Amino acid sequence: MPDFSFEDQFSGVICGIDEAGRGPWVGNVVAGAVIIKDRNLAPELLNHLNDSKKLSKTKREQLYSLLCEAEAQGQIKIGIGEATPLEIDQYNILQATFMAMRRAAQNLGCSIDMALIDGNQTPQNFPCNVQTIVKGDARSYSISAASIIAKVYRDKEMEKLAEKYPFYGFEHNAGYGTKDHIDGIKKHGLIAEHRKSYKPIKAFL
Repeated sequence: MPDFSFEDQFSGVICGIDEAGRGPWVGNVVAGAVIIKDRNLAPELLNHLNDSKKLSKTKREQLYSLLCEAEAQGQIKIGIGEATPLEIDQYNILQATFMAMRRAAQNLGCSIDMALIDGNQTPQNFPCNVQTIVKGDARSYSISAASIIAKVYRDKEMEKLAEKYPFYGFEHNAGYGTKDHIDGIKKHGLIAEHRKSYKPIKAFL
C-alpha cells in the first residue's frame, strides 16, 4: 500500500506524476500530476489510494470525484497534461509521454521542487528535479492519486470518442486492440485519432 515515505525524503513542493494510455492504439496519452498540500485527507480517500490498475472502474471513479473535491477544498492541486496521436506518431510514445508529463506539471500552476514519477525512465528538460520510482503508483500517495486522475480522465475522453465513433467499442476497450476494436477497423476503417506509427495500425494502412 502507498504511504508518504518517498515524499518525506525531500523538502519543498513535491508532486506525484503518472500516465495512462501508452498501450492503446488510439487517442491521447494522458499524464496526471498531484500535489498533496494537506495530508489530513478524508479517510475514504486516503485509505483507498492505490495503483489505478488494481482498482475497479467504480472505485477509481469514486476516488477521482473525491480527489476533485479535495482540490476544490484546497487540500491538493491537480494538473493534467496530454499528447496527441499526431505527437505520438511524430516523436514516439515515450517522448510523447514525457511531453504529457511536462504539461501536467506545468498545469499545476505553481513551481515544484521535486517530481516523483512512476517507472524507471527520467523525462528530459523537466521543469524541476525528478525522482523515478518503480511501481510508484502502489508506493507513493502522490503518484497513486496521479495514476487515478490520469486513468479516469483518459477513460472519460475515450467515452466521448465512442459517442463520436460508435463502431470501435472505445467505451469498453479504452482504445486497446480488442476484438471489437479490430472488427470496427475492418468494417469502418481508421479514424484521425488512431496512432498511425503503431505496428498493428500500420498493417491496416
